[in-house]
Amino acid sequence: MGHVVSAAELAPDEALPAHSAAHGAHWETSPWPLVCALGVLLLIPLPFTLHFVYQQSLAAALCLGVGVPVTVWGIAGWTREALGGHGEGLILPAMGWFILAEALIFVGFFAAYWLMRLTAPAWPPAGSVAMPKVIPAVMTVLLIASSFTYHAAESAYEARAYDGFRRWLLVTMLLGAAFVALSGYEWKYLMGQGFGFGANVYSTAFFSITGFHAAHVLVGLGIFAAVLLPALAGRTNPYFVAAAGIYWHFVDVVWLFVVTQLYYW
Repeated sequence: MGHVVSAAELAPDEALPAHSAAHGAHWETSPWPLVCALGVLLLIPLPFTLHFVYQQSLAAALCLGVGVPVTVWGIAGWTREALGGHGEGLILPAMGWFILAEALIFVGFFAAYWLMRLTAPAWPPAGSVAMPKVIPAVMTVLLIASSFTYHAAESAYEARAYDGFRRWLLVTMLLGAAFVALSGYEWKYLMGQGFGFGANVYSTAFFSITGFHAAHVLVGLGIFAAVLLPALAGRTNPYFVAAAGIYWHFVDVVWLFVVTQLYYW
């Protein structure tokens, strides 16, 4: 049988609250899942519905403007809170299941895009513009480089070189932020050419897939911020460092599919 750890056996800073020791199991509560859910609601379904169903573009933009920081705030707060908890080892298998779920969503996006493209009588459809080639290439270099810099951060962490870990993590975040900035610049350029969300089926697929991927990059930056801020105060967690890397490498791999299918095919 397993051994149940009592309050007396814990280190002083890990001692259970008095009511927990007296009443057995302790249920932890947190506001951050609710904040994350609210952020995702404002980030994806509401703007989509407002823009494409009700043609309320301003309201959709306002939802996005609120949804992005709320989502990042929720992820950062939830992760920061968990850094001080017990049971963080579960994050690695949980991250694996989360990535599987996200990968299936991307598969759905790509399957719809491939079906439209392979069954279309001509491609690209009328109303399309020539896709930029240099900007996505630079974005690819930035994102691939960020995987290497985070690997360097993890190596420094394993070597207990915590100053190096923080530096490489910050460099990774800067590369990710540059990727998002270039993505926004590219969106602005394409919309200025008349290639907006509703220009044709190609533009709808393009902005849906690249926008969904950019949202994942923003989530990754939120996770990194939640790891970096405690690390600046000397608090880190190996499970969170590893899980953040797994997630970021997944985002990078997905981008290779995005860039090859939407820009260069």
